[in-house]
Amino acid sequence: MLRALMFILPLALTIYAFIDCVNTPEQETKHLPKVVWVIIILLFWVVGPVVWFAAGKQRRAAARGGSGGWVAPDDNPEFLKSLREEKADDEALLKDWEADLRRREDELKRREQGGDAKDSRDPRDAQDSKDTDG
Repeated sequence: MLRALMFILPLALTIYAFIDCVNTPEQETKHLPKVVWVIIILLFWVVGPVVWFAAGKQRRAAARGGSGGWVAPDDNPEFLKSLREEKADDEALLKDWEADLRRREDELKRREQGGDAKDSRDPRDAQDSKDTDG
């Protein structure tokens, strides 16, 4: 198992470095052209990938709150604004649902209290009952 690991680990490192080098734009490679870096990575099995990661590519510092960089959702004013807008929309929808529920509850209470049956029914229902009676 240890012998296999001694072969697989450098192979995985070489494959990863090769893919990273191929996907890196030409402007971000340092010291040598990209084609030369690919050759170094493939020819010098362990040393090539290590040198590529150490000196072959420009590394960018993490952007902290700058434009164009990733910003955490808690620090992103646009995201927070969209949350407030969604909350306002949800609250308006909830108020509409509550008003509809109150209206339906009041209607049911009137029916249970023996209110005028004709007033509590839908006019279409009253028309249907006239059609079936006569």
